[in-house]
Formats: sequence, C-alpha cells, structure tokens
Amino acid sequence: MSDFAISLAPDAAAAAQAWLQSLKAERRMSPKTLEAYARDMGQFALFMADHLGEAPDNAALAGLGVADFRAFLARRRMAGAESRTLARQLSSLRSFFRHAEKRGLFRNAALTLIRSPKLPHAVPKPLPVASATRLVGGDALTTGDTPKWVLARDQAVLILLYGSGLRISEALSLTPEQADAPVLRVTGKGSKTRLVPLLPVARQAVALYRELCPFALARNGPMFRGVKGGPLNARTIQLLIARLRGALGLPDTATPHALRHSFASHLLAGGADLRVIQELLGHASLSTTQVYTEVNRAHLLEQYRKAHPRA
Repeated sequence: MSDFAISLAPDAAAAAQAWLQSLKAERRMSPKTLEAYARDMGQFALFMADHLGEAPDNAALAGLGVADFRAFLARRRMAGAESRTLARQLSSLRSFFRHAEKRGLFRNAALTLIRSPKLPHAVPKPLPVASATRLVGGDALTTGDTPKWVLARDQAVLILLYGSGLRISEALSLTPEQADAPVLRVTGKGSKTRLVPLLPVARQAVALYRELCPFALARNGPMFRGVKGGPLNARTIQLLIARLRGALGLPDTATPHALRHSFASHLLAGGADLRVIQELLGHASLSTTQVYTEVNRAHLLEQYRKAHPRA
C-alpha cells in the first residue's frame, strides 16, 4: 500500500492513484520516476494530515493555500531536503493538481503562486581523455584472485559507458541479442529508443566477457551477471569505479555517469555536431545537450590561463 493511501481520505487517495497510473500509461514514466513521485505524494499527504489534523479529502486539498504549501516545503527543508529535491516535489504536486483539475475532481490555484527553489547551475564534470582512457583500459582492474570472467565483465561495462555514452542502467540492461546487432538499440529515460554505435573495442570486450562467463546467457535476458549468476547490480560498478579512482589518482567526480559526460564532451571537442550528440545521448531537448558547450568553453579558458604568459 502506498504511503499516501494511509494519509489521504479515500477520494483523495483514489485521485493520487489515478494520477500515477496516468503517468505510467500516458507519459510512460520509468518505474524509478514513478516511485519518486509516489514518495513525494506520500510525504506531502503525511504532512498535510498532521498539518490539518485529519486525512485530507479532495475538498481539503482544493482549499489549501499558499501558506500550507510553503509550510510543507519548510518542513522538508528542515528535514534536510536540498533545493533540487524540493523543486522535484513541487513539480510532482503541480502534476497531481493539474491531473485532478483536468479530471474535474478539484481545483487549486495556490501552487501557481509558489516559485521553485533556485537551483545551482550544474555543469557536467567529464574526465580528461587520458584519464577516461586509463579508467576503462583495464590495467588497474586486476586484484588478487578475481576471476578472469569478472575482470572481462567489468572492462566491457566500463568501455560501454565511455565508448557508447550509456547510462549505467542502460548498460546493465543490455541483452546478448542487442549486443549482436550492428548498432545498439537502447531504451532510455521516458522509454525513448535510440541507436548507438558499438565500437570495435567494445564489441571485442563484450565478446571476451561472453566467452568467459560461466553462466548461460539467454538471448533476451540480462547479459551482465553478478558472481552468483543474477543480474549485475549497478552498485557493483559504482564500487568498482570508486576503487579505481583511488588506484589511478582520479577525482571524486570520476563516476559511472562521468564516463557518459566524457563521451559527449570528447565528441564535441573532436568536432561532432551537437544534434548528433543529442541523438546519441537520447536527450529529448537540445538545450540539455548544449550544457557540454559550457564544459568545453570552461576547459579552453582553463588551458588558456595555464598556457598564456600574460593570462
């Protein structure tokens, strides 16, 4: 049972459940996004039940004012929620209230009067080419009595993250059938499908892993396996890269996602068209991809300051 089902009156809980179903069916949101939205609604419902003294129904939700919503955000801030989390929670609530209005359940305009928290301007932190190459090169992977197939698996995953710009979830959800195709057909955020080239070095790394892997790999099952035979967990790769950071002297910003950032930034530096990079990354909007132009500009200025005698 969802948290909001306990803290909301039956009619409001039904409205919240219908909203989540619409996000899944109509907007095709991923399970993780739906889970986050449900959690946001649960926290809001729990607060409002305490704030109002009873489980709010549709009429109570319609009567909430600006002060009520600000009280919720203040409580979340006191609990340690950062601006990005608060902005997402506001977005969740706005989506829910819009859904309720469209369905003729209730209307509340107070949310339109609340500004989202100002977010820090985040710029991706790709690795330099030499660092990215060392990270996926495999020389630092060998540790003790680690089985050869595990080393081959880890290198194949790292090469896919950097060589194809995959998110870690996308790499770990690949199947042998996908890997056998001339190009990877990847389904990313929002169930958006894109085609990504599979570099010869990546194809070789995957082939070596599959040859050494001791488990039977079904054509449409997960290709990368953990040591007990189950699907490989993202945490395993995160811990692997954390260990490699120490071994190679890389900064804390060297993460699995930093390899995706490096893929995009290094393509742009090499002259690739921004629209092509957008397609390869699976970004819905070009503005999301344009942030890499800022990365390259910052890198150029840093190199200028280091190299020019009068800088």
